[in-house]
Amino acid sequence: MHVLAEFIYLQVMDMLTTVAFMMYGVAEVNPVVKWAMRESPSALGGLFLVKVAAVMLALFCMARSQQKLLRGVNIFFAGVVAYNIFVLIMNAPVLQ
Repeated sequence: MHVLAEFIYLQVMDMLTTVAFMMYGVAEVNPVVKWAMRESPSALGGLFLVKVAAVMLALFCMARSQQKLLRGVNIFFAGVVAYNIFVLIMNAPVLQ
């Protein structure tokens, strides 16, 4: 169950860093997220729907005993979140 909690945490962190990027005017690079944000009534709503879908897929993985797959996805998203935070720090107005 810890692997699912980690996944949800990483999805929340990815969503928060994506919102921070949006505040800086940085465009989304993930084509699925970009499409959802464009097609939804609000960009934030589209982003939220993608994250809900991701959690649903994670629940499906858990139901199919695919924790190993989910651990790999967690490692990937941990890297994404770390990269996002690094980019945000490096582009902070205070550092420029």
